[in-house]
Amino acid sequence: MNDVNRKTSSTTSKPEVIDDLRSYIAALERHGELHRVTTEVDWNLELCHVSKVNEERKGPALLYENVKDYPGIPVFTSAFTTVKRLAISLEQDPSLSMSQLAQKWMQLTTKELVKPQFVKSPQVMENVVEGDDVDLYKFPVPWFYPDDGGRFFVTSGYLVTKDPDTGWTNLGTYRSQVLGKNILGSQIIKGKHGDMHMKKYQARGELMPAAAVVGCDPVLFLAGSTLVSAQVDEYDIAGALRQRPVPVFKSELTGLTLPANAEIIAEGFIDPNELMDEGPFGEYTGYYSGNKGKEYPKPVLRVKRILYRNNPVMWSTTVGKPINDIHMIQSLNRTSTLWHDLEMMKVPGIQSVYIPPESCGRFWAVVSVKQMYPGHSNHVGNAVIASTTGHYGLKGVITVDHDIHAEDWDRIWWALSTRFDPARSVQIINRGRSTPLDPGLPIEAREIVSRVLMDACTPYEWKNKPSEIFMDRDVLTRVSNRWNEYGFEGRSPVGDMIDRLARPVEAKKTKAGHEM
Repeated sequence: MNDVNRKTSSTTSKPEVIDDLRSYIAALERHGELHRVTTEVDWNLELCHVSKVNEERKGPALLYENVKDYPGIPVFTSAFTTVKRLAISLEQDPSLSMSQLAQKWMQLTTKELVKPQFVKSPQVMENVVEGDDVDLYKFPVPWFYPDDGGRFFVTSGYLVTKDPDTGWTNLGTYRSQVLGKNILGSQIIKGKHGDMHMKKYQARGELMPAAAVVGCDPVLFLAGSTLVSAQVDEYDIAGALRQRPVPVFKSELTGLTLPANAEIIAEGFIDPNELMDEGPFGEYTGYYSGNKGKEYPKPVLRVKRILYRNNPVMWSTTVGKPINDIHMIQSLNRTSTLWHDLEMMKVPGIQSVYIPPESCGRFWAVVSVKQMYPGHSNHVGNAVIASTTGHYGLKGVITVDHDIHAEDWDRIWWALSTRFDPARSVQIINRGRSTPLDPGLPIEAREIVSRVLMDACTPYEWKNKPSEIFMDRDVLTRVSNRWNEYGFEGRSPVGDMIDRLARPVEAKKTKAGHEM
């Protein structure tokens, strides 16, 4: 039995203290957000298929305690398929919405970043395997989908690399396929920070130290999959989110700064000139990438040693079609970093931001803005696609007025119907940076994508704006007070709705009764 402590499930809104994967799993169980699968499950397709069906019904996180051929090494999946679980992982209020959680992220990371703290006895070094004993197949690495090219060691994890000139450490979420007992193929996409590092080692004629990390404090996985600026360490971002230093250690093999509380680390070296076929892999877009003979070969990590904790926990994600934890992660961290970008760009009036998980967590953005000048809503749309987050892969931006929350799709559709004119409100941007994983583009032309800005705001400069229907605030308050008298049970919903339904308090009326 793995040493992830069993806890009696209970409901609580108190944020949990998380410092590694095990404390996160225990916190999920206390919140009733974990299901333990005790019957034997095959790592070959079955584990992924059970997880995906569970995710489609918005089920709990899963801990497989009896994986075929791998007694004593459980596999953890579906970690982030609800906003509640994301909030728990960030030690935030579990009742927050995605946009509210992203706002917390933005607020924490716009303050001072927190450097990691080096420790003397990292837990991940409880077991050290080196040389001929290195064997990646000793871990329950899943085979996910029927047309995948093999088993993928890193899906919920990241690759650690370092800039040889500045020492900047990058945590990049690059999938890693097992190509041999000591070989991991790594999809380091061109232009990513890991690729920048690799090109420097290539120019020097040197091997690049690298380490694949699986099973860590979830905040490190979240930071590692986030678009942050070059020369910024994700350890510092994670420290800001935790409001305390991340425990790390320096590897005497590679010289890399590695997470002390990880479950498994496979470290070694990448020869920038050694490439191998890798994939296919069922990606977060819902389509395969890495089709052999059609896409470029990938660099490989030659693993020199494996570090792992006693009774390690393997963490995996099903990836595939939305919505699973990858889409939720991307929705959270891209919403967060986009809000952060707009804050740092000093774009005024931003009320809420949202990149929906249904858009694979990256292709569409919605921003709510309180307009202050003509062209303000257009300023917001252009700022989004010029930002660090929005310049890469984003296909469309919808801007809405301040009375509509960026997550409120009922009102967004209403705005697109009543405040939107295609000829006036749409701009097509012909050239923007694309992701090579975009299946909406031909496989031989995925470097550039067009974009659309959709302005669903009533133009600020209109002198005669349409008269909007509102309810009386005093009467709504009376309705709220009598809610149970009407025979309805529970708390009145009026308090959550009043600002949307009632006339804005700042609005003034003319003698004719119309808003000015």
